[in-house]
This record gives sequence, C-alpha cells and structure tokens, in this order.
Amino acid sequence: MTSTIKVNTVKDTASTDIIKKCGTSITVGTASDTTTVAGNAVRSNALQASDGQNIISQTGTTITLGASGDTIALSAGANQTGFGRTGTVDWQTTPKTATFTAVSGEGYFANTSGGTAFNMNLPAGVAGAIVSVADYAATWQTTNLTVVPNGTEKIGGTNANITLNTEGQSVTFVFVDSTQGWINTMDSTSNVRGLAPLIVASGGTITTDGNFKIHTFNSPGTFTVCSVASCASNNVVDYVVVAGGAGGGTGFSSGAGAGGAGGFRYYANTTNNPQACGPALPLNNFPSGTAITVTATSFPITVGAGGAQAPNSPSTVASNGVNSTFGPVTSTGGGGGGSEGSGYTGNDGGSGGGGGYFAGSGGGGNGNTPSVSPAQGTAGGNFGGPSPSCRMGGGGGGAIQAGFSGSSSLPSPTIGNGGAGAGIKGFGTSGESCGSHYFFSGGGGGQSQFQIRGPGSVAQGGIGGGGNGSEECSPGPNVAEAGTANTGGGAGGAIGPVGQSPASNGGSGIVIIRYKFQ
Repeated sequence: MTSTIKVNTVKDTASTDIIKKCGTSITVGTASDTTTVAGNAVRSNALQASDGQNIISQTGTTITLGASGDTIALSAGANQTGFGRTGTVDWQTTPKTATFTAVSGEGYFANTSGGTAFNMNLPAGVAGAIVSVADYAATWQTTNLTVVPNGTEKIGGTNANITLNTEGQSVTFVFVDSTQGWINTMDSTSNVRGLAPLIVASGGTITTDGNFKIHTFNSPGTFTVCSVASCASNNVVDYVVVAGGAGGGTGFSSGAGAGGAGGFRYYANTTNNPQACGPALPLNNFPSGTAITVTATSFPITVGAGGAQAPNSPSTVASNGVNSTFGPVTSTGGGGGGSEGSGYTGNDGGSGGGGGYFAGSGGGGNGNTPSVSPAQGTAGGNFGGPSPSCRMGGGGGGAIQAGFSGSSSLPSPTIGNGGAGAGIKGFGTSGESCGSHYFFSGGGGGQSQFQIRGPGSVAQGGIGGGGNGSEECSPGPNVAEAGTANTGGGAGGAIGPVGQSPASNGGSGIVIIRYKFQ
C-alpha cells in the first residue's frame, strides 16, 4: 500500500518554513537559514532556464556554458581566472584621432592623417593584459603615434615612451610582468590596400640600400613600373643619367686633346649633393635637377656608348659619346678630343673635348651643349701652344670641373689634366670610388711631352673614369687610356708616329634609378 502526503508547506516545530511551494516556485528555508545539500544528494547533467534552454550542461568531460544564440557576459567588476586569452582583441572600429587611453582586451585604429601626432596611453599593467593598435591611413611615417606606459611601468624592459613611425604598421602588446612590462608580441608592416603604399618596379640590376631599391642599367633596357603609391609624393624617383664619354684625339708631330666626359644629370629627393674628391678640389654643391614622378607604365632606358678614338690620320677629331636617356631626361655625349691639323678644336658636348695642335693653338670644346639647367658638364681645356717645342694637349671637361689647358710656360709648363667628375652616394657601387662617394663623368687627360716635364709626366684623367693621356717618346706610355666603362669618362689624347700611338675610346654611360620601397 502506497501513501501520499500532500502539503504546500513543511514547517519545523517553531512554525518556521522549511519547504514552501507557491504556484510553481519552491522555496527552501527562510531568511537567515543555512541550507545544506548532502554530498551527492542532488545530481544533474544540465541546469536549465524556465524556457528549457541549457544554462550549463555537461557531456562527458565537456562543460558547455549557454545555448546557441546566447550571449555570455561577465558582470561589471567581476574577474575571470583560469580561462586565459587566445592572443586576440576586440577591435574598436571607430578610428582614434586624438590622444586616448587603451583598455585591456581592445584593439584600435589610430588615424594620424589629419597631420597631428597623438598618444595612446596604455592601461595599468596586469599579467595577461593585451592591447593592439594599427595605422588606419598609412600615415605614421610622416605623423607618428606615441605609445605611453602607465606611470613607472615598462615597455620592453624600459620605462619610456615609444614612437610608431612605420607606414602601415600594426602592433600588439601583452603585459608580462613588472620586469619587462609590456612586450610587443606582433609587429606587421603589411597594409593591404587597393594601391600599393609604395612603388613596385622591375628592370636593370636591382639592389637594396636600406629602404631604397636601386635599378642600375649598364646597357639599354626598360624600367617597368608595375604599381605606384596612392600618395603622389611617394612616386617621385631619384636618378643618375650619364652619357657616353668621348674618344681621344691623335697627334703625330704635335699634341692631341682628350675626350670630354658624358653629360651628368641627376635628381635626389633627399639631401645628397655630389662631391668632388681630392685635396686640391673643394666640396661641390652640385644642384639637383628636375624630379620625375612615375606612373604605372614602362620607361625605355638608353645607355650611351663611348665615342670612338680619332683615326690614326691627321686632321680628324675624335667621335662624341652617345646620349643616355630616362623619361624626359637626356644627358648629352661628351665632345670628341681635337687632333693635330685642321681638326684641332675639341668638340662641344655634355662636357667639351680638349683642344689639339694647329699653328700653335687649339681651343677646347664647350660643355653643357645643348644647354640644360643645372649644367650637365664643363668646357675642355686648350692646347698648350704656341711654342713648337712644348706641345701639351688640352684635357677633357668633367661634370664639375673644366679640363685643364696645356701651357708652354718654361721652365715649368703644365699639362692638360682632365676635369673632375661628380661623386654621389646612396646609388649603389657603380662608378669610381672615393670615400663614401662614387664618381662619374671625369674628363680625359691630354697628351704630354716627357722632354719638357720629365719621364712619366702623363696628363691625368679626371676622377670619374677619365683616361690618362699618352706621353710622347719612350720611356713614357705611348697609348692613351680609354674612359672607364659605365662612368661616362672621356678618353686620353695620344701623340706619336702614325700607326704607333692610337688614341682610345670613351667610357660608356649608365642610368641609375632609386626609389623608396618600404
């Protein structure tokens, strides 16, 4: 026989409720009571809400909080332990445009495109705290974001502000402990956009120097711009355009002029004035030329060949060097050196050729022909007459220094050294090295006579690939030097019997293009 007791309330002897049911609510105990459930007395695999949806459930060793569609929230002021972070943050999609204080667990987009730098103040450091920030407009390079630690806390072991100044940068900081403080656990400069943040190009021989790509063309080719930056100022390229140097003149009973250097034209978006090298030459503030802003297209590159030497016959001027081009910039080939006879005068060109001998005189050619601004070269030196016993060929003009004239002033006549070329740095290692600079467009040296100056007194080619001149009669060198390849250097002048002392060819030119790629 089964008995059932039905009551709404169970009370103790003091008439205090122990269990009470009101409607569908069951209350255990009353105010100030301590209610104890015996171990293992109540067991359940799920705690459910009144709608039957699980609040907490367990399947095997897996415990699930909430049901599909639920939002699980941590009450304000409550702390969680034991869960840890996965290394992610909740990104706040409204960009910050002024100084703000970060909150642990959040990521921010900092927009400095307004031109005013500002700060991100880090929150108080708690082990496991995490903060991220990203460059919203790819402008941190020009307008920085400063990260400021809280009080005496540290960033990477140092209590100091840090500056984020890389275009497109994003970083994530995690607070570890009081020794190191906030440690940067992720640093990215990849900022995927519709247009590349900087130039991407191909062509020539490509090298890297810091944040710059350098494309060197030792022969004709194509500079292909695959994509350009969204910011027009980042599409300006630096360049060096050097034409071919000229060939040297030839003399038979008298002296001959040297070849002029190929025209030198350059542009640098940074402070990088070409320099002269050597104790006798001052520093030269060579003015920068016109900027070139590139587009996503192909640019044919022309690299001029060196001019041919004068034939081993009288009255013939050596050949000019060939022009080099990049976009709207053309550098003119050097002027050929003057030879003995009716062709005594050096040719005009990027730099002028040195004068050869005729009737006791011979003028050097003009430089910077055709005229451009800034000038691409200088004039050649004159022949050292009129004394028939002292025949010194004129030196070829260089990029920054005119060719030296020969002189018949006895007892110490001068010989026609070539003019100095221009030295630049930051455009790779092509050219003639001197210190940290590499030189181009040196003029060739004219012929000399050892009877007057002494054995070995050859005219020196100018720094930047200019060839030395020959020296009349043994024991001096009777073959003039060629201009150095890919420098635009002019060739030296030659003198001597027909068929025995030919002049030489000028050095070929070069085109170098530089731009920022990161």
